[in-house]
Formats: sequence, structure tokens, C-alpha cells
Amino acid sequence: MLKLTDVVAQHSDLDAEHTLWLNGLVEQWDLLADLSFSDLILWIPDRDDNVFWAGAQCRPTTGPTALEDDVVGEEIAYDPESLVVEAYLSEEICATSGNKLHAGIPVDVHAVPIPRGGRIIGVVELHTNRMGVRAPGALEETYLATAQTLMEMLNAGLFPMPGDKPVPWESPRAGDGALRVDAAGVITFVSPNATSAFRRIGWSGDLLGDHLVAIVTQLAHDRAEPIEQVAGPLLATQRVREHELDTGQGVMRLRTQPLVEDGKPAGWFVMCRDLTDLRSRERELVTKDATIREIHHRVKNNLQTVAALLRLQARRTDSTEASAALADAQKRVGAIALVHEILSQGFDESVRFDEVADRLMTMVRDVASSRSKVAMTRVGSFGLVPAGVATNLSLVFTEVVQNALEHGLGDAPGEVIVRPAQSDGVLRVDVENDGRPLPAGFSLARSRSLGLSIVTTLVADLDGSFTMDPGPEGVGTRARFVIPLKR
Repeated sequence: MLKLTDVVAQHSDLDAEHTLWLNGLVEQWDLLADLSFSDLILWIPDRDDNVFWAGAQCRPTTGPTALEDDVVGEEIAYDPESLVVEAYLSEEICATSGNKLHAGIPVDVHAVPIPRGGRIIGVVELHTNRMGVRAPGALEETYLATAQTLMEMLNAGLFPMPGDKPVPWESPRAGDGALRVDAAGVITFVSPNATSAFRRIGWSGDLLGDHLVAIVTQLAHDRAEPIEQVAGPLLATQRVREHELDTGQGVMRLRTQPLVEDGKPAGWFVMCRDLTDLRSRERELVTKDATIREIHHRVKNNLQTVAALLRLQARRTDSTEASAALADAQKRVGAIALVHEILSQGFDESVRFDEVADRLMTMVRDVASSRSKVAMTRVGSFGLVPAGVATNLSLVFTEVVQNALEHGLGDAPGEVIVRPAQSDGVLRVDVENDGRPLPAGFSLARSRSLGLSIVTTLVADLDGSFTMDPGPEGVGTRARFVIPLKR
């Protein structure tokens, strides 16, 4: 899908400042589309002034579309009868004299040139589906009058204004609730949706004829808990403002658009949206995340307790074989506990496994350091590993590294190199040592090692593969496991 910056780069000589301005317009022009009940097209002049390119398009949420197709990337070339060309050359707002048929539908068209830096940098074309125009009423008349003001501001270079950028998933639009406020801050129009939104957050008085800032301030002060105070610039004359109001009964977000007529401040168009349910769901998610973190923390603590019990039992056991088995079990429990510790520290569904691997390598090496001097190195990154894979992966990794130390190097000094790499959703890990080679006739299938049996079973459960071969240049051993992370 073509973006505005792509169209400008391919066809226009507009500089970076002009492109940034147009992007700012596209971020906020849904207000003009909703208030005028119109589809909007932003036409960008080509390097040839007789050609224009559609750089962006917006549809209204308040009425039916007049343009069923996406026109971004299309052109108007050498068409003197085009309203876009007329507006560009005259530098004035142009409109059709009557309903123009488009695909059998009567459509009114307006074209608004955009001046910037002594030149016209674009033209906004408005297409209004006359078959879908609603019967005249206070809401429709207020919308259309405000849309006319915005068109004149656009033509005067006053729209969009600087200020708070809209947040697509929570900023209000005209259809969510609308108020018209005069230059003195008095509310002169309230849409039904706006009335409902104010009732939801606890305002039972009238809105028409009252001062908006006084109402919002009163609602904020009615809360028992201290909250952020309402700032006067909620109704700034030259900046768009957004403010979120939490009264305890509900949450509402306000967005104020200053209006200018004949070069003088003419009040504000204020949009409001009831966010009570959205914020409630967000709080529920935060609570669930905190609960999950606490569960991981408690599981980690319980596993560490189990590991401590195994360690105590190993110390009190006279059998060397039993003591070694308990020590191995302790390390396996510790590896699982380490994963839960990492998961308890964040909300992510994935684990940055490099930290886990490095700590597991240190744990295994500390046990082996009493017998020999071993150098352990990780070359590469595990990347992000899904939480559901991380526990089994930690056990596999611990067993493979421990096997490299105990059976590859034994009591001799040496080096273990871990080479992880992730590509296209598949993790491949090589664990190499420069110790003894594999015994003649070695076979994983016939091996009676409990550790290798655990590795083989866990890797199979992850739909992966595990192999052991002679190391590079025939020195030592290389164990490789490959695990798909997208399941």
C-alpha cells in the first residue's frame, strides 16, 4: 500500500518541511471528514503543474462513502475542468454548482488548496454522498458549519494546529460525542452521545449554557482521591488539547480543536469519548499480568526450596552414587527455577534466553570448577524464546552443557563453546568441547545416560532434533539441538 511519503518522493518536489506538514494534516483530517460527511482525497502536485497525484484518502464514520475504491496512487493529468486544478490555480476553495453523478450517485465536490511557504503544496478534495445526507437538524447543522470553518482554516494555513497528536485507539472522534464551545468557553451545542458520556461519568446538571472548564474542574474535584488537576489550556486558542477525566464513576477523554473565523478565535469544537469500559479492561489485564508474575515468583521460590532440600539430602547421603543423582536433580530443578525467575520479572510472553543461558552456564561451571579449569563461551544469541518453550529448553541446555563438561572434558582443563542462532522461527544450538572424542560405535538410541535420555525426550516434545557428532576437525564433541519456536 502506497504511503503519502512514497507518493511525494516519487512524483513531487516538496521538501521535508512540507511533507511533514501534510503528514500532520493526514493525522487529524478525519475530523473534517466526519463533520462534512465526506470522503477526503489529498492531491499532491507533480513536478509538472498539470499533473496531481492522490497521496492519501479518508472516509467518514458519520455517513456513507462516496468513493468505493481506493484512489491513492492515481493521477489527474492535463484536465483543465478538474476542480482540483481550478482550486490549485485560483488558490481559493472551489465547489461544484450542483450534484454530480458518480457511479449513479449524486455527489457534491469541494476542493480546498493548501498554502504553505508561498506556494500551494496540495489540494484536499471532499466528496459528499448526497443520497446519504441526513435530514437537517441541530447536529447536522453544527457539523456542517464547523466543517466549513475547518475548510477555511485549511485554506488559510491554520489547520491542522499544533498540539496533542491523536491516539487512534482512544482519541475521540466526532461521532463519539461532540460539543460546540464559543469564544468565552460557554457550551452552545451538545450532541446526544456527548450528553450520555457526561451522564456516565457523573454529571447530572445541564451542559448547554455552562462553561466547559468549570464542569470538568468540578467533576475532577468531586473525586475522593487526588488526581491530576484540570489545566486551563484545555481550551487553548492555538493548540489542540487532549485531556482524560477519571471521576471514579467513569472515564472520559476530551479533545479540543480551536476554531478561527475571519482571523479571530471563534471557540472550539470538542469531542468526547467514554473510555470507562476500555480502562476497566486495561485494569483487569494489569491485574492478571501481576497475578501471573506472582505465580511465577512463588513457583520459583518453591523450586528453590526443593533444590535446597535435595542439596541437604545429598550431603547426608553416604552413597556416592545417590549423592551424585541428588546433585543432578538439584541442578535440573534449579534450571527450571531460573526460567520462572526471569518470567516473574516481566510481562512478556517471550524470554530473552541469553540471560538464562549465561546463568545456567555459570551454574554448571561452578560445579565443575573444583575438578579443573574450564573456559565457557557463548558465541551468538538465542534471541527471544516463547515462555512455553523456555522451561524445556533450559533443561535441555543444562544437560547438554553438563554432558560436555563431565564426559567431554572430564577432569582435564578445556573449553566449551556454545553457538546459538535463530532464523525463520527455528533455534539451532551447537555445544562444542575440545575434550575426548565420542566412543567408537556411540549411538544416542543405545545410550543409557539419564541426561541424554532427558534431552532426547524433551527435544522430541518440542518437535525438534538432537544429534551428537565429532567436533570440528575431529577434535572433541559437538552436540546440536534444533527446535522450532513457532508452534
